[in-house]
Amino acid sequence: MIPARYAATRFPAKLMKMLGDKPVITHTYEAAVNSGLFHDVYVITDSDIIFQEISSRGGKALMSREEHDSGTDRIAEAVRSLDVDVVVNVQGDEPFIQKEPLEKLVRLFENPEVKVASLMRKMDNSADASNPNMVKVVTNKYNKALYFSRSMIPYQRDANTEFHYYLHIGVYAFRKAELLHFTTLPKAPLEQIEKLEQLRFLYNGIDIYMAETDYKNIAIDTPEDLEKALHLISSQ
Repeated sequence: MIPARYAATRFPAKLMKMLGDKPVITHTYEAAVNSGLFHDVYVITDSDIIFQEISSRGGKALMSREEHDSGTDRIAEAVRSLDVDVVVNVQGDEPFIQKEPLEKLVRLFENPEVKVASLMRKMDNSADASNPNMVKVVTNKYNKALYFSRSMIPYQRDANTEFHYYLHIGVYAFRKAELLHFTTLPKAPLEQIEKLEQLRFLYNGIDIYMAETDYKNIAIDTPEDLEKALHLISSQ
């Protein structure tokens, strides 16, 4: 499931910006399909423009019937009537999503205890950990998330202690029942402070299992990100 909102706050209509010969959302859709991991791939959108773009290329798109605060809520509306077990949420602004991280994520669900899962990557530069736009995650020894934060976690009190910060990559997977349950829960205090909806799961005692990957995602959040993506496309 690829939630695709047209009116992005920081970069309006970013999903319909051209990246080579196709819009960003089309690249994302085709990358998910070409992974070969899924029975079906859908774009879930509030936009007739995005709906027509995907449909005109033979893809599958669904229109949201309601207003939603998040992509997770948008997906939950779409899957409510579908016969599915595990749902993967790939953001529409991830045109370079690859099979390797998605497969690691999906394989976590071979464990029947896993209800929610996501991805993380070791950060190359510890200085990036101070960037509030780069969400960090810490886990326990079972790779269950302990906390997500825009702050540096953990705080490295002893400079001689070697530690790697982990970046949270916002690709999620859910069992359908847990996804629908999520939408019935009120926003959690920690979620509202950090503006991170994944904290709603942790606040309510729902484990998020993390898969580590080396995948370096390029999300199109700003015009500068689009320029980087265009350079990458032209160099391939």
